[in-house]
Amino acid sequence: MADTEHLVIDHVGHHGDGVALAPAQNIYVPYALGGETVEVETVPGRHPDRRRLTRVEIASAERIEPFCPHFGVCGGCAIQHWEAGAYRAWKRELVVSALAQAGIDCKVAPLVDAHGAGRRRMTLHARMGTHEVLKVGFASAGSHDIVPIDRCPILDPQLDGAIEAAWAVAEPLIGMGKPLDIQVTATNNGLDIDVRGSGALSTALITTLSRIAKEQRLARLTRHGELVLLRSSPDISIGAAQVTLPPGSFLQATIAGEETLAALVLEHCKRAKHVADLFCGVGPFALRLATQSRVSAFDSDAGAVTALQKAATLTSGLKPVRAEPRDLFRRPLMPQELRDFDTVVFDPPRQGAQAQATQLAASKVATVVAVSCNVTTFARDARILIDSGYRIDGVTPVDQFRHTPHVELVARFRR
Repeated sequence: MADTEHLVIDHVGHHGDGVALAPAQNIYVPYALGGETVEVETVPGRHPDRRRLTRVEIASAERIEPFCPHFGVCGGCAIQHWEAGAYRAWKRELVVSALAQAGIDCKVAPLVDAHGAGRRRMTLHARMGTHEVLKVGFASAGSHDIVPIDRCPILDPQLDGAIEAAWAVAEPLIGMGKPLDIQVTATNNGLDIDVRGSGALSTALITTLSRIAKEQRLARLTRHGELVLLRSSPDISIGAAQVTLPPGSFLQATIAGEETLAALVLEHCKRAKHVADLFCGVGPFALRLATQSRVSAFDSDAGAVTALQKAATLTSGLKPVRAEPRDLFRRPLMPQELRDFDTVVFDPPRQGAQAQATQLAASKVATVVAVSCNVTTFARDARILIDSGYRIDGVTPVDQFRHTPHVELVARFRR
């Protein structure tokens, strides 16, 4: 039997859990808010500083009713139970505190909400549960169990039918005995699905999946990037350009998120003549920057780079765009290569861009615009630039991952 405790929650921590202060080690309670008195229990096999919330004895005045019936079981959202104003203040403070810990003193703008119509991409997991029952959904909170779902209220309406399509695709594949990850992206011409985890497909399975793709009216169905069926081109709009997505492509989670980040980047680059767009992906910045500046774009994903270059070539009215595959973690642009650019934009994955920031610090690039989805690694990289003589103008936090502790930001550095 689990041990029961009664705790007073001091504040909400940077992962979205309620934090109860204790002399030896703080205790973390998901779904609890600051000022609440809660009943909790230990969870066998979990980290000793974590507890499961069993009852809120004295609730915060900021507590609200979650809008999703899966909240607290599904691990997709950490925060639906907190009043919007308090939540927004906390999310901005995540950026403020991380910068302060790195010794960075700069203005932090108000949080920009960029949830928009909701998420335009998601990854569902398919597993065979007990009694040989298929489960398709999201990972549960705090475990690898799958929470079967039939709807998700944070999705863009363009993903209508995506969950049903994922169930349909999973059914013939799950019999192969392997767990599946099913990535679904909303495109201009319908849903684009890439399945990961299945073994090689027999001719019969390919026929079955092709029929399902037609029935579900998918734009494209691929397995590990290999084409199963193409009904229509899985295109998205980036500014004036139409980009055909490579299978399983990375995109900003919401359209509003991409547009918000891009607008901030363009504003910071409005006087640039030649921009290097590092970690460019399929071109959410490069294809917009090319309306006002010459652009050289680099990314390790060769498929994304090819899609970007093709879109740039086919779009009239853009200044020259050159896209090149390059692993910027192993081969960052060196100071002598950076001499061609008056402005550099970089938007790395969560691990940041320490190697590239070090080379930028040794360069004479006048303006650097940083986009980040991880304030901790951003602060580390920013510290490298500042210590080399760059001045940071300020930081704008962007919330496209509403209901989670994830926050993005845009900042400009100038010599």
